[in-house]
Amino acid sequence: MQLQQKLTDGEFVILAEMEPPKGTDTVAMIANAWAVKGKVDAFVIPEMSNAVMKMSSLGGALLLQSRGLETVLQVCCRDRNRLALQGDLLAAQALGVPNVMAVTGEEITHGDHHKARAVYDIDLMELLGALQTLKTGRDMAGVDLQGAPDFFVGSTMKVTPRGEAWDKELAELDRKMAAGAGFFVTQPIFDPGALEKLQESLDERRAKVIPTVLLLKSVGMARYINRFMEMKISEDYINRIQKAPDRVRECVQIAAELVNAFKDQGCPGVNISTIGWEDKLSGILAAAGV
Repeated sequence: MQLQQKLTDGEFVILAEMEPPKGTDTVAMIANAWAVKGKVDAFVIPEMSNAVMKMSSLGGALLLQSRGLETVLQVCCRDRNRLALQGDLLAAQALGVPNVMAVTGEEITHGDHHKARAVYDIDLMELLGALQTLKTGRDMAGVDLQGAPDFFVGSTMKVTPRGEAWDKELAELDRKMAAGAGFFVTQPIFDPGALEKLQESLDERRAKVIPTVLLLKSVGMARYINRFMEMKISEDYINRIQKAPDRVRECVQIAAELVNAFKDQGCPGVNISTIGWEDKLSGILAAAGV
């Protein structure tokens, strides 16, 4: 359990999202993960992110875990009821997956199966509670298990400016920590200073909050994010990409700079999200000096 040990020891950790394929061909997924073996501490396997149908997080995690690559299994409230969630968790632990990250899941309307029905049998706090119940050797119905899992549990956190929204997020963080979450992954952040200003309240809680570094792909993507999403990208970054002779290389360089900026300000680690450009992970890490 390299991830848990490094976070406990105060070492800087690197997580990387590794999307399972939309299909059965896993060659690229395995190759991209193997290319950064030894540099990435654990691979976060999303559970059908943005509600787009793909191979399950469980399947993707087992593919990498069986090859000696540590994984973080995403478990999502959206798609499964409490029976299926517990069954998947027991299978994951029995087959060697050491870490889980509990998430709510994006709305079905964001994805490619609009006729699908969301489940939400249990909410995020109930899912975290279920993970702790399983650790005690019982299921959610109170029935004894034949062997109990012992996951290192994480969840999500939203970084917002100081004020009422931030106070609410801190209260939610406290609840999640009390429910057994040991680390938290944020939404993509393009301004390390925004997190640094909030670091004192996180340090008071000894919360392991890991910012996400999102690899930009184009000026158009950056403009879209600024227009339609809460996260904001500086005009400096947009101008750099626009003027660069090799725009992809500039995007990789910006991601690497963000990795180092978060490290320099004392964050416990970063989560690198490349959303389909997993082959660029090695370039980001090389540019960051990892």
